[in-house]
Amino acid sequence: MKKFKCASCGYIHDGDEAPETCPKCGASKEQFVELDEAAASLVERSRNTNALHAEVIGMARELEAICEDGIEDALDPGCVDVFTKSRAMAWQIMKLSMTEQQGHMGKGKWG
Repeated sequence: MKKFKCASCGYIHDGDEAPETCPKCGASKEQFVELDEAAASLVERSRNTNALHAEVIGMARELEAICEDGIEDALDPGCVDVFTKSRAMAWQIMKLSMTEQQGHMGKGKWG
């Protein structure tokens, strides 16, 4: 499938031809540029990687919630310590993926 990029706002359209107007900024069809095969492939790879980061973020948030439950349960000091450390690691993992996504957006690698 072809990919077209709006020269006004960067929106990427997938299809056989550019849309009549950009769904994001309203630019005309003439403002779209067809991406070459290498650029289109990079868009797909970026979409995949960004989806993986979103999944990591979701999993880290789930892990944080589990750790909160473990801390609240407070079976013993050792368990609380492990859950506390694990919660901190989950937070760090989440922030790493969020930061990487922010970098992708800044480089136009959101797709």
